[in-house]
Amino acid sequence: VDASTPRKRVLLVGAGQAGEMFVRHLRTAGSHQGFNLIGFVDDDIRKQGLLLHGVPVLGGREQIPELVNRHTIDLIVVTAHTMPGVQFRRLLDICNETNAQVKVLPDLIGHLHDHQRVPLLRDVTVEDLLGRRPVEIDDVGCRNLIIGKVVVVTGAAGSIGSELCRQILSFGPQRLVLVDNNESGIYDLQIELTHRNVEGTELSFVIASIMDRAKMERTFHKFRPALVFHAAAYKHVPLMEEFPEEAIQVNIGGTLILTELARQYNVERFVLISTDKAVEPQNVMGATKHIAEIYCQSLNERSTTQFVTVRFGNVLGSAGSVIPLFQKQIADGGPVTVTDPDVTRYFMTIPEAAQLILQASSVGKGGEIFVLDMGEPINISYLAEQLILLSGKKPGEDVKIVYTGLRPGEKPFEELFHDTEELITTPHPKTLLARSRKVDPSVLEQTLDALASAAACNDSTEMRRLIDELVQLADKTTERSRAHIRLVGQAGTE
Repeated sequence: VDASTPRKRVLLVGAGQAGEMFVRHLRTAGSHQGFNLIGFVDDDIRKQGLLLHGVPVLGGREQIPELVNRHTIDLIVVTAHTMPGVQFRRLLDICNETNAQVKVLPDLIGHLHDHQRVPLLRDVTVEDLLGRRPVEIDDVGCRNLIIGKVVVVTGAAGSIGSELCRQILSFGPQRLVLVDNNESGIYDLQIELTHRNVEGTELSFVIASIMDRAKMERTFHKFRPALVFHAAAYKHVPLMEEFPEEAIQVNIGGTLILTELARQYNVERFVLISTDKAVEPQNVMGATKHIAEIYCQSLNERSTTQFVTVRFGNVLGSAGSVIPLFQKQIADGGPVTVTDPDVTRYFMTIPEAAQLILQASSVGKGGEIFVLDMGEPINISYLAEQLILLSGKKPGEDVKIVYTGLRPGEKPFEELFHDTEELITTPHPKTLLARSRKVDPSVLEQTLDALASAAACNDSTEMRRLIDELVQLADKTTERSRAHIRLVGQAGTE
């Protein structure tokens, strides 16, 4: 930094170990250039009034606006970046009352080891707002599940599927078979995984639809997988309201094809990737995933293959998710479109979702639905406001937020469990277990056959009736009224 350049006046949030290390680092020869450390804020009253390496602790977090104004602060640095999401959001709300820039101290040790790759400070991220702590998984259990085995991943080019493949590869399978009908996505993944394949796993890439039964059978016959992770699905709620036959054929029909082959070829464990939209579903997409869950649970009781389901909510940065959409709308100058000011959603990161899928799969014995701990639901309107602020703009002034109304099949909030599901804790703190609900297999399969016929004929009335019948099949013990699933004539994008 040029000596003539005015140094930024900095207020540090958090007078703990990370804050103290940051000050010591800046006190070393020359590294303080560009920063003028004015003081700390910390809610621990025992620290207030103390000096840390000559920097005073001026007060608590609620005093940030007053301190920024009094000391003409340019930059607020958050040193305790691993705080829970609700605390971070409150802190950011306080900081947003000022005109000071906000940065986060992410990894000082990493910066000292490699300052070219690891920046000293970074911008606030959506992950900070969520406050998701790093996942600690049982590496031994996951490696024992995967090492030396043939593993198939469907939907391998998708956001979750591709991250699953990356993490599975690190546990040393004999062969990893990646199935997707997205040619470009598979091509990109082929280049990436070939480069990172340090353990010498055999990689096989299959361009195919899971609806192509003959191709799927050839794949199972050729590779004889021990594990199948089924991530392929249609997921966009309003589009599936308009095209219910597609959701039925892929999300249910594709699952039936794969589960039949898993049993035929003696797959050890079949893992269905599901969604919180399968809970009390009010849309076709959620209903089809609900039905797939029920079917996999029913199969487990009459099969040597262990069928395990893992259910979670929205994934940050996944294709078609709300955050990339908001970011594009902000970059275009707005408006940012939110369906309803009261809508909330659960969120987690892509790596976290994949890690917990593997964790749950490693301890599952068959018939379970594992539900990943999603933390607290986030208000989508608040998320839009924060993304606008993080871009350096003001909500309502620089970028407007427009409320468009709930879309076809959209729920104002999501749930992680059915009322009828028995909840059980697991050894892992971020996974819970829902015991299976009983269904009559003969009634289930008979109704599924009828649904497949209705979808093939594009009979919307019959599809509506049969989906509703199947959704309620395992829930006869509950007296809650269920919203009738809307199916036809309604378009949109998620």
